[in-house]
Amino acid sequence: MLGILYDVHGNLSALDAVLAEADGVDEWLLGGDYCAFGPWPVETLARLRELSNTTWLRGNGERWLVDPPLELPAEQSEMVFAALATAIAELPAAEIDALVGLPTLAEREEAFYCHGSPLSDVDSFPPEPDDADVRLLAGVKERQVVFGHSHLQFRRSGPNDTELVNPGSVGMPLDGDPRAAWAVRLDSGQLEFRRTSYDVGPAVAKIRGYDWGELVALRLLNGRDP
Repeated sequence: MLGILYDVHGNLSALDAVLAEADGVDEWLLGGDYCAFGPWPVETLARLRELSNTTWLRGNGERWLVDPPLELPAEQSEMVFAALATAIAELPAAEIDALVGLPTLAEREEAFYCHGSPLSDVDSFPPEPDDADVRLLAGVKERQVVFGHSHLQFRRSGPNDTELVNPGSVGMPLDGDPRAAWAVRLDSGQLEFRRTSYDVGPAVAKIRGYDWGELVALRLLNGRDP
């Protein structure tokens, strides 16, 4: 059975709760955004390193460690750069190099995996059909496409005989449900969504220790943007 984890974002409490429920998982697909913008970047990465039989993908959170976004709205830019600076300061340089060097896509027999979309790590499919869907698929056809980035757990039909599947975010869900979101692929090939409850209190307390952390704390508490 394949465990599918996206957007952990340094939330060790959520990750440990998910792993405690992952009986029968003998392979992992890790879809990016492992450390930055979360309370325990180093510890979370170390915990993920303990998993065996893993496929790692790079998300925008890894790329931004060396290639930060330059066109964010002013109200977002200060928080994003401060959070990235925290992750850079805490992560060993060798780990940053390893994360930045990860592949961006994984084309497997059962599905096409990416972080945001086949086109981009920051442009993601919305929950409802959109005119941009074909562009974001970047030529992918007749496949199940598994992606993250938006922190919204959903699945729907896409163009070109595709199925679009977002397992949601382990560490920072934004679909109104604060429980950790993830998925498993059964030996039959069927992909099932999972939600895992955990105590958000320690993560909220830890993230509020950073001067940029209040937005993340509210996200963890409410499962949505404030």
